[in-house]
Amino acid sequence: MKKVPLSFYERNNVVKIAEELLGKIVVTNLDGKVTSGRIVETEAYAGITDKASHSFGGRRTARNEHMYSAAGTAYIYICYGMHQMLNVVTNKKEIPDAILIRAIEPLEGIEIMLDRTGKKKLDKTLTRGPGNVGKSLGIFKHHSGLFLLDEQIYLLDDNTKYSLKEIGISKRIGVESAGTDALLPYRFYVKGNKYVSGKNS
Repeated sequence: MKKVPLSFYERNNVVKIAEELLGKIVVTNLDGKVTSGRIVETEAYAGITDKASHSFGGRRTARNEHMYSAAGTAYIYICYGMHQMLNVVTNKKEIPDAILIRAIEPLEGIEIMLDRTGKKKLDKTLTRGPGNVGKSLGIFKHHSGLFLLDEQIYLLDDNTKYSLKEIGISKRIGVESAGTDALLPYRFYVKGNKYVSGKNS
């Protein structure tokens, strides 16, 4: 098993990368605790041209500054004042494309994940939805800007691939205010996986 290389993130097709992130393993090594999960749901956000993106129209603030970082950077923002949302920055520096990790299937450190989330036992809610992904992996806003080829947050490739029949494609979740861009088929998920946060058939 190897880390996902920088060249994977540096490509200019954020939608294709979002689809190809399915099956990759996201790992956190924070405060001596290692947790991981297989990515089973993602959403692409196409930078300044995408009305659903934080950087639409070139918007640039302290909150979204890491979207403009080099490919392979973790962009983490807080949603509803509580949920820590993990995104993967792609393309080139100053081009703010990013992919939201919406759901993972837990692999390593499940007891740690349960402790972080306050859950008693493993079920589909542990890592279902981007807020739960961040919570279970121990990710917070202050981790935004970390490089995904370093040792704190990184992605692994164990050659898990899904066929076209196994991958679902839909509009994104919760971006209705983006008008016609809300209908773009930028959400990808593993069909039938119980950890997927929205429609999964």
